[in-house]
Amino acid sequence: MDLSVVIPVHNEEESIGQLIGEITNALSEKYQHEIIVVDDGSTDNTLNVLLNIKQDLSTLRVVKHLTNSGQSTAVRTGIQHAKSAWIATLDGDGQNDPADIPNLYNELINNQDADPWLVVAGYRKKRKDTWLKRISSRYANGIRDRLLRDGTPDTGCGLKVFARDSFLDLPYFDHMHRYIPALFQRQGGRVVSIEVNHRHRMLGTSKYGFHNRLWVGIVDILGVRWLQNRARLTETEEL
Repeated sequence: MDLSVVIPVHNEEESIGQLIGEITNALSEKYQHEIIVVDDGSTDNTLNVLLNIKQDLSTLRVVKHLTNSGQSTAVRTGIQHAKSAWIATLDGDGQNDPADIPNLYNELINNQDADPWLVVAGYRKKRKDTWLKRISSRYANGIRDRLLRDGTPDTGCGLKVFARDSFLDLPYFDHMHRYIPALFQRQGGRVVSIEVNHRHRMLGTSKYGFHNRLWVGIVDILGVRWLQNRARLTETEEL
């Protein structure tokens, strides 16, 4: 299998069907793939929508959290269930464009032998968000860049491609999905950012606001900074 696409969702009954269709259209002709949707304790009809789609789409797998556990936990759950060595993640709200997945995947595969800790990250240069989201993200990205020095212009973009086993070796904590570039770099990895399309949210409502994007993020950044300062990398040789 070429690729496992992991999508965390919470109350996305209106958008998830269209998103799955777009992923299928983007990948089905060129790549053997699976789509793993993790329902993170939705309280609407999301799960039923997924189960109905699954009846006719053999590439779709559905995993359910019995309680809402957060996006990072849902991403990790999906990756733990993945069958492919390569993972693509994207948000479940439809703002990430699945048509960008092949570009990121090909960049990863072409460089993976030389750099097994490579992350290929989407860069939403032209954001289609509200002014409040853009401002809070700009401030959070500025603080993150100054403290973590991860050289990534848009670490909050949900569209990323990387190796499954490398991700599962990372330290796990809530909100870790926003710091994947810094965490991979902590292991000696490298990040390549590729500009991707970003779309308006047409259906559903955002799960993030000013406080859980900015203030909570600052606390997380300090935690990641602590992890960076205590990383120890060494070369080994078996004798």
